[in-house]
Order: sequence, then C-alpha cells, then structure tokens
Amino acid sequence: MGRQNPSLVIMAEGMGSRFGGLKQIEPVDPEGHIIIDFSLFDAWRAGFRDVVFIIKREMEGEFRACIGDRMERYFHVSYVFQELERLPEGISVPAGRAKPWAPAMRWPAARAW
Repeated sequence: MGRQNPSLVIMAEGMGSRFGGLKQIEPVDPEGHIIIDFSLFDAWRAGFRDVVFIIKREMEGEFRACIGDRMERYFHVSYVFQELERLPEGISVPAGRAKPWAPAMRWPAARAW
C-alpha cells in the first residue's frame, strides 16, 4: 500500500464582518504579502504539496484571483465550499441563521473533498 501525501486544509471562508472586508486578501506588509502567503510558504517548506481551501461560494472568484491562482504554481489547489445547509442527517438550519458555522462544522465540508 502506497503512502498518501498529506493535504493542508485551510478554513478561509470567514466573511470579515468584524474586520470590515475580506481579511484573507488584506496586505500585511509593505511588499503587499497577505497573511496566508506566510502560512503557505511554511507549509511548502514542511513538505505539503496539496492544499484545500474551504471558502464560501460567493467569494470564489475574488479568492481564486488573489490567492488560489498564484498558489497553483506551488501546490495542487482544491476548493470546498461551505454551505449552510450541508448538515448531518436529522439536523436543520435554525430559522434566521445566515452566518457560517463554527470550525467544528466546517470539517464535514472538507471530508466531502
């Protein structure tokens, strides 16, 4: 049985409602790097070559343009979309809920990948 390469899963679907925008693409230094650039650099150095981004479908275009397309030079990039309705059987979305779920509820989305 062959050894399977590890995949880095990054939960990046936050709406930035408290931040005031998509914090995932906000530059953090004078060269214009974004925080995820540093995380992905470290992941590359640690041997990761596959990355899965969990994002909201509504931010896919902007996320791909700012992050995903650049990272395809270094990683095999995949996307999983967090959907409010993707819940275990027997669980329903509470009335009026619009925000994404807490981190523990994001992992089922990654398992589908």
